[in-house]
Amino acid sequence: MSTPKAQAPTLAVLPVTKDEAATGPQILQPNGWPMPKGYANGVASDGRIVVTGGVIGWDAQERLAVGFVAQVRQALSNIAAILAEGGARPEHLVRLTWYVVDMDEYLASLKELGQAYREILGSHYPAMALVQVVRLVEKDARLEIEATAVVPR
Repeated sequence: MSTPKAQAPTLAVLPVTKDEAATGPQILQPNGWPMPKGYANGVASDGRIVVTGGVIGWDAQERLAVGFVAQVRQALSNIAAILAEGGARPEHLVRLTWYVVDMDEYLASLKELGQAYREILGSHYPAMALVQVVRLVEKDARLEIEATAVVPR
């Protein structure tokens, strides 16, 4: 007797018109789900992809900012600079993955982090993930962020 296989939910991929693509990323918010705070559940976009590596909070001379929030501010500024180099803007972000060495440090700084985020990247919130790690390559780095943006065609 064979065991029945679980079936994956059916997914619909909707075509994106040129007008929709020109407006940039579309936030995906399933009906009835609570609104996320400071991130999106999902994002759909069509265009040219701009991806960063893991970006930390140091300046052009590789000097790390002092303190968690200062490193976040510098990392976000670095991401904005990389996006600009690729012809993208913060509103083109579709995903951010944050790696932090201390989740409690992150949670204790939410108000300051939100303020820094809005000052540097504005009020567009892409899909995000947050992961605590044991350490980063740069021993004194408190966080690292990977970014993906999609520039409309």
